[in-house]
Amino acid sequence: MASPKQSVVETARTAHEADLSAWAMEQAARRRAAAWSRLDIDNLADEIEDVANSERHALTSAPHIILLHILEWDHQPERRTRSWAESIRTQRLAVQDRLDDSPSLNRQIGERLPRAYRRARVEAAGETSLDETVFPAACPYGFEELMSREIPWPPASEGP
Repeated sequence: MASPKQSVVETARTAHEADLSAWAMEQAARRRAAAWSRLDIDNLADEIEDVANSERHALTSAPHIILLHILEWDHQPERRTRSWAESIRTQRLAVQDRLDDSPSLNRQIGERLPRAYRRARVEAAGETSLDETVFPAACPYGFEELMSREIPWPPASEGP
């Protein structure tokens, strides 16, 4: 027969797995009520780690889109679109918002950018129908350039 404590833990895990949102709201209410013994500590710790992982993932995702469109912009100037320019601007705002909300992520940009570039390079090859080797193996853009390079729309005409 299960002990009362074991039964509470099993119920908490079941609730956590069955409806994460309801479980989270219940945990928040228990915390606010100082009902410490009723908190699902193990799952709370896991969820807090998941929040940090989600933040890091978001810091890879938005630069990935920026890089994808800048690669397309640079390698297929004849196919430049307003949507690429708007996407770059929108994703830059998303990156800046993320960094404003979680300043500690600034220290992780250096490790996240190469990850974002790897994916962007593969996707750019697929979307442009250019061979992947056309794109540099390592990210040719620094973070500052990625965030501030001008992407004019409409593009300036090239040549005379």
